[in-house]
Amino acid sequence: MDNPTELKARILELVREYSRSVHKDKGPGATMTDDSFTPGVSTVPYAGRVFDSDEVEAAVSSMLDFWLTLGPEGSAMEEDLARFIGAKHTLLVNSGSSANLIAVTTLTAHELPRERRILPGDEVITAAASFPTTVAPILQNGAVPVFIDVDPITGNILPEQLEAAYVPGKTKAVIVAHTLGNPFDLARMLDFCRRHNLWLIEDNCDALGCTYSMPVERARDLGLDHLFAIAATGSHPVIRIENLGGREVLTAPTGSWGDISTQSFYPPHHITMGEGGAVNIISRGILKKYAESFRDWGRDCWCASGHDDTCHNRFGWKLGELPHGYDHKYIYSRMGYNLKPLDPQAAIGRVQMRKLPDFVLARQRNWEILRASLADLEEYFDFSLPTHATGWIAPEARQGTECFNWDDSGCRSGCSWFGFMLRVRRAAPFSRTDFARHLDKCHIGNRMLFGGNLVHQPAFVRLRKDNPEAFRVAADTNGADHIMNDAIFLGTYPGLTAKMMDYTTDVIHRFCNSSGM
Repeated sequence: MDNPTELKARILELVREYSRSVHKDKGPGATMTDDSFTPGVSTVPYAGRVFDSDEVEAAVSSMLDFWLTLGPEGSAMEEDLARFIGAKHTLLVNSGSSANLIAVTTLTAHELPRERRILPGDEVITAAASFPTTVAPILQNGAVPVFIDVDPITGNILPEQLEAAYVPGKTKAVIVAHTLGNPFDLARMLDFCRRHNLWLIEDNCDALGCTYSMPVERARDLGLDHLFAIAATGSHPVIRIENLGGREVLTAPTGSWGDISTQSFYPPHHITMGEGGAVNIISRGILKKYAESFRDWGRDCWCASGHDDTCHNRFGWKLGELPHGYDHKYIYSRMGYNLKPLDPQAAIGRVQMRKLPDFVLARQRNWEILRASLADLEEYFDFSLPTHATGWIAPEARQGTECFNWDDSGCRSGCSWFGFMLRVRRAAPFSRTDFARHLDKCHIGNRMLFGGNLVHQPAFVRLRKDNPEAFRVAADTNGADHIMNDAIFLGTYPGLTAKMMDYTTDVIHRFCNSSGM
């Protein structure tokens, strides 16, 4: 009989050989030969999986062990992600949508002080232009979403409208996404949340690998002690105190600044587990207990799968109206869910985490290629900018490596671009829909900015008709309307090759030139 260890090693070597043969075109674009891409025939995806035999081997290895439900690979992935984000705890879930659901639901926990607990009828501020599952958990918990506008240049929420949305005693939290891998104005958002004692949930689903920098004195005023503590160790690859533009700043990943943050690992995102997501508990460790309970059926027990009696009091509890000694593994203190992913998914995610720094660089490089290649089309398009940037610097005008001019706030955004957004100018001889149809005809992947202005989506129109008080629009949403009507984004993902990028920019130039004649 073969030794099981040796047999597994032989199987995995064959798996690697198979993957190298079958999936040879799924790696980073910079390593591809473009032999399989035929302009005008092949598709230029806006996003997709980027992997090699490492991920396939990890998945098969985990399947051979056949743990299946969240287990050792999941625990290791949670530790890896928490370390990268700078969070106290990370909990894996089965999607980014579930992550947002758990994040909001955690803040309804009965153990929280009443003035901070989200109760039915309370309000949560969010952005009008967003993905629907950033907002749906507010409604699913009986609270009221309050929409404010976004800046069409960055795609991010307008912090100057936050005060107009705030209602003392009713507003309990803010949940906002870092749009398309562009961090929102965390300095002003945190200032608002601190002044009004509100929770901040960062929807980081489209932004894993982004960074944000803030002047040290401002960060200290905002009480970001957890980040300063990590920076002081000098061991974190991202969280550090550095000099930018002659000013001392604190730099940290997005997802590490608020109270809770969320991730998605759906294939278009920065890394993938197939399906999957995560909830990051940033500095208040007690929130993990509530989040984990809501994720795991609502049970009171915290034992991981395959483990019993970690409290050494399994049959000694007296909770609710249950008899004393009722098995703690079957005591439920909340109305919860089962939202865990599988362990083989986590095995894939762990490999992807190791590749994330290179993925981020590829996304930044691809965004810059598109911006420079389309710079001569400004009569047709308005281009996006990072938050706090005041302008893009053309390569020939740069001094050093800086790509943008920055405002005088001392804050900067380090983007891990999920996409390249551009807005068709109202004066252009074609509409956004004309442009999108042409890209589709040429097999170039493109997307709208998700739901556009969500209040115009059928679900919200129907909701408003059924219950006019179900949500509130606190200010005009002209920016969200602008994005809804005129914005489109192209891919920046690491699987794009030079040939794909050249074809994309050539198609856009020919379309604009023919339309302008």
